[in-house]
Amino acid sequence: MVITTISNSILTAQIKHTGAELCSLKDNSNKEYIWNGNPTFWGKHSPVLFPIVGTLKNNTYQYENAEYHLSRHGFAREMEFELIDKQENSATFSLVSSEETKEKYPFDFELQLIYTLKDKSLKIEYKVFNKGESKLPFSIGAHPAFDLPGNFENYSLAFEKEEPLNYYLLEDGLISNTTNELTLDKNELHLNYKLFENDALVFKKITSKSIIILENSNPFLKVSYSDFPDLGIWTPPNAPFICIEPWFGYSDKVDKFGNLFEKEGVQVLEANTTFHSVFSIVII
Repeated sequence: MVITTISNSILTAQIKHTGAELCSLKDNSNKEYIWNGNPTFWGKHSPVLFPIVGTLKNNTYQYENAEYHLSRHGFAREMEFELIDKQENSATFSLVSSEETKEKYPFDFELQLIYTLKDKSLKIEYKVFNKGESKLPFSIGAHPAFDLPGNFENYSLAFEKEEPLNYYLLEDGLISNTTNELTLDKNELHLNYKLFENDALVFKKITSKSIIILENSNPFLKVSYSDFPDLGIWTPPNAPFICIEPWFGYSDKVDKFGNLFEKEGVQVLEANTTFHSVFSIVII
């Protein structure tokens, strides 16, 4: 396994070349903020979700009278990226379409992930280049898992804004027609595992563009995602971490599937143009 390390005077980050996946973020006291990937709970750390977020109905879509299959969250997280630029505090990774990717996703693209440390923050940039002559439909999202040692119920999430937080329930990984509203203490969500009995909480068009994680009311990490319209929050049963997931798009609905271009939340990139989005992890 190939890993690239970047650092500044405060933070050190490690990124696996497989999936260009952030696998460690430590401060200079050696405190780890990213989940260690123990497969007992979940064998990932912070995968990129591309070219879909979530699940397609029957893992299938149609394009130009042909049927294609994509597994949950797409293929980028399992593929080897090339390190194309490395500085002391930054690294850029690239994945380019190939015959292998075109069997599942018949489009010409380049996906870049750019990691940059500055002071107490890690900035993560996504760039999607449409290398083809036709339009490129895609979704993209982040899936960072933050380590929460000790009692899970000691932790809470503070949303940037006080707003009605209606989330969609998942049904076999698909967006159901059922919503619930989170009960907040002012703008704070106290964590417990019952919240995630039906899988992730999915928020469409969320107004809050940052979330702070607190332990016993003490803030220690902030995720900012002003570019991203949608959000998922997830943890599996009894796992000592929480995923805060900025997204463009989400799973298919239980009663609708087919054409990627018509998929709810999909981005459509014109030929020879570039998509760019940024989120950041800030140590408080």
